[in-house]
Amino acid sequence: MKRITLLFIAVFTLQSCAELQQIASQLPQGGALSQADIGNGLRQALDKGINQQVTTLMRTDGFYKNDLVKILLPQELQDVDSGLRKIGLGSVADEGLKLLNRAAEEATKEALPIFVDAVKDITFNDAKNILLGDQRAATSYLEQKTLETLYSKFSPVIDRNLSEVGATKLWGDAISRYNTIPLLNDVDPDLTNYVTQKALEGVFTMIAQEEILIRENVNQRTTDLLRRVFALQD
Repeated sequence: MKRITLLFIAVFTLQSCAELQQIASQLPQGGALSQADIGNGLRQALDKGINQQVTTLMRTDGFYKNDLVKILLPQELQDVDSGLRKIGLGSVADEGLKLLNRAAEEATKEALPIFVDAVKDITFNDAKNILLGDQRAATSYLEQKTLETLYSKFSPVIDRNLSEVGATKLWGDAISRYNTIPLLNDVDPDLTNYVTQKALEGVFTMIAQEEILIRENVNQRTTDLLRRVFALQD
């Protein structure tokens, strides 16, 4: 353990790629790793997270039946939900919740090509920072590289889907009825922005779940390269 700690300190202080390679080769379980190996290993890890988790979110009920990422109502609409149930409109509230998640599932299909480009663009310095970063360093890299583009892609899809399936009208009518209830504050949430933000949170939550598995569980390193590269951070 002491040796590994010293090696970590050295990696963070040394500047050249050659020095990083020298450290990597000293680890008995690591073997000789080139700069390309380290970069490709990190790409494999990100690809695994995208393929294992993001594609699941794209399916019907990918969000709706996943408690980690299920989109619940914003606080304002939770008040609407409660009010609707009090007047016997619980089924309307349930259907509205499902429609929010369906819009997120459809929008997530836009993520794959954006992630592919981000993964291809990883530099050796990016790879080093990801490998020796915290448990969601790879996820944070993707988030930094793609969040703005993803939002611009997700938002119109979600807006269109909420309109097409009637969610905008459903919640508009529900809010209008709720706003007629005496002594309650009127609400006017931006559903498209809210669902877009929650959909993006869900996508990165699931990628992070896969990354943590790879970092913590050797059995999740399903290729020889993954095993050799992530041995550097064990």
